Amino acid sequence: MMRIKLLLSVSILFTLSTDIYAQRKAAKNEDSEESYKSFTSVGISTNTNSGILGGAVFRQSSALNSKLFGKNQYRYLAVELVNVKHPKELSTQDFVTGARLVYGKQNYLFALRPEYGRELTLFNRHEDEGISISAIVAAGPTLGLEKPYMVQFQTSDGRVVTEPFDPVKHAGSSQTTGIVGAGSFFSGFGQTKIVPGLHIKTAMSFELSAFRENVTGVEIGFIAEAFTRQIQIMAFADNRAFYTSGYLTLYFGSKKR
Repeated sequence: MMRIKLLLSVSILFTLSTDIYAQRKAAKNEDSEESYKSFTSVGISTNTNSGILGGAVFRQSSALNSKLFGKNQYRYLAVELVNVKHPKELSTQDFVTGARLVYGKQNYLFALRPEYGRELTLFNRHEDEGISISAIVAAGPTLGLEKPYMVQFQTSDGRVVTEPFDPVKHAGSSQTTGIVGAGSFFSGFGQTKIVPGLHIKTAMSFELSAFRENVTGVEIGFIAEAFTRQIQIMAFADNRAFYTSGYLTLYFGSKKR
């Protein structure tokens, strides 16, 4: 009888200790799981409608009190400026002067995109280990900056003038006149036209940093964008008012707990 009571007591104590250990371990994991009040970062990006360096972005995430599907969610704010190119753009170089030129290019298109949305943490890191993965949905207006593409044009009297590319005037140049190169990138900003539009993006953010306060990560996503009219980027090609692109952003920032 004493043995039965002893075995029963040991069993009860073992069960209670196991439950207490499990509760403590769960509480420890919950405490060690990373959370933060705000996250501010800057980054550089590339996209399928640009060159290697597509633009720059500033972004900030702020924690919300409510959760979505049991996951931490954040208010996502961002501002990005990117260069949008036409797929028909081809840069050539004059073998005599060394000057580079994109023949037929009429305008640059710079897209300034303020964004508002939500960021949802899908997989959180514990302490300094692992990778944090988040899903992002954001939208906002777009300010399309249509800046003239300036060229250096040699007139019939031998002068070289810098002016916006004109498909009628410059395509019909004679042997005594013609384009000798591209003008300065910084010229022509006074003739920039603003074309409003809207955009929406979806993305996945991968936090790769091994330091809890300093963050390095990658954001990979897709953007759809529509303007109120066609943007005349190239003179001898079809131009559009609606653009889609995939993008990749490498960002650096810090968290506030």
